[in-house]
Amino acid sequence: MIRFQFVDDARNDHSVKRLCEVLKLNRSSYYKWKNTSATRKKRLLSDAILGARVKAVFTKERGCYGAKRITAELNDDSTATPVNHKKVARIMRSLKLFGYSKKRKITTPVSEGKKSVFPDLVGRKFTAEHPNRVYVGDITYLPIADGSNMYLATVIDCYSRRLVGFAIADHMRTSLVQDALG
Repeated sequence: MIRFQFVDDARNDHSVKRLCEVLKLNRSSYYKWKNTSATRKKRLLSDAILGARVKAVFTKERGCYGAKRITAELNDDSTATPVNHKKVARIMRSLKLFGYSKKRKITTPVSEGKKSVFPDLVGRKFTAEHPNRVYVGDITYLPIADGSNMYLATVIDCYSRRLVGFAIADHMRTSLVQDALG
């Protein structure tokens, strides 16, 4: 810490006790910091070496691997000491390396309240004797680059299996289906 470093630099001019009192530090904390400086340097060196190994695996896998996969890759090497995924994650954060993660699937909205059940007018029979007698439709969502969705409503003639109409909108309301029919 910077305050401990200040005490260490100024201890020739003032007593350590007085410096710690002014800076509101415990003397034992200062001495612990001073006695563990070699350990901190060794940890920084080992983190730098591990960081180089992590970066090598990350670039080899073209940025697709996250902390757990990189840890598994590093632990597969029998010559190196095993490493924990939390340490790899900490080092990846410090190096600003972020693995590729798929975006979550966005679920379509569900109406609240009591859902009305409509009768099956087609009777699960998707064939027709004459054209323009039986239409079926569907709504699907199309993900957009900005993370939102557009909705596509289609209407198909069951006799000819041809597309009768379609409509695209940023909502999934009844007007979307009406536009597809019109």
